[in-house]
Amino acid sequence: MKPQRLLAETPTADRGILTLTEHDGRYHLRLNGRSLMSTGQTASEIQLAEAAAKELGRPGARVLIGGLGFGFTLRRVLELTPSDAEVVVAEILPPVVQWNREFLREVNGALLDDPRVRLHLGDVFAAMANARRGAFRAILLDVDNGPVAMVNAQNARLYARRGLAEVRRALAPDGVAAFWSAAEDRSFPNRLREAGFEVEQQHAKAHARAKRDAHVIYVARPAGR
Repeated sequence: MKPQRLLAETPTADRGILTLTEHDGRYHLRLNGRSLMSTGQTASEIQLAEAAAKELGRPGARVLIGGLGFGFTLRRVLELTPSDAEVVVAEILPPVVQWNREFLREVNGALLDDPRVRLHLGDVFAAMANARRGAFRAILLDVDNGPVAMVNAQNARLYARRGLAEVRRALAPDGVAAFWSAAEDRSFPNRLREAGFEVEQQHAKAHARAKRDAHVIYVARPAGR
C-alpha cells in the first residue's frame, strides 16, 4: 500500500489544523483529521455549477463562487461561461489558494490565471455585502459542509436569515443561487422560501460511480420573477 504524504498544513483562526495530503494520486483536504474534500469525489461539485448552466451561459454573466476548494466547481463554471464573463471566487483561507497554485496546478490550480477569474481573498459573506444589488447572475456556495454539520460555526450565518437576505440582495432578479450540502437539511428549503426564493432540491452523487446520492444541491430562484 502506498503511504499517505503530508504536503502542507496550516493553523486556522479557530485553532484547528488544515492539512493537504496525497495518497495514490488523490489529494485530500482535512480539518483536524476530518475530511472536507477529495479529488476522488467531485461529481456534486460539478453538479453545483451545472445547476446554474442557463444563467452561466448568458453574455457578460457575472458569477460568485463561495469556496475554491480543489477548483472543480470553478472549472465547470469556466466551461459554461462565455469569454466576457466575470467569475469572482471567494476563498477565506489564503493557504488553500497557495496550495492550488503550488501542489494542484495540474488539477485545477492553473484556472486561477484565467482572465475571467477574479480572486476575493476573504469571506464570501463580505463579498456579497460589498457588492451592488443584483450584481451576480449566479451565486454558487460550497462553504463548510453546507447548512448542516458545520465545521466552522461562523459559517452558519450564510445559511441563516441574514445570510440568505444577502444572497437575495446580491442576486440578479432573474438569477439563480445554488447551495451545496453534505446531507439533506429538511428545514433549509423553508428558510429559503421565507427569504423570497422558489426552491428545487437536487440529489447528487459524491462521484460518478457512487451507488447512492450522498449530497444535496439546493437551487434557489427569486420568487415571482
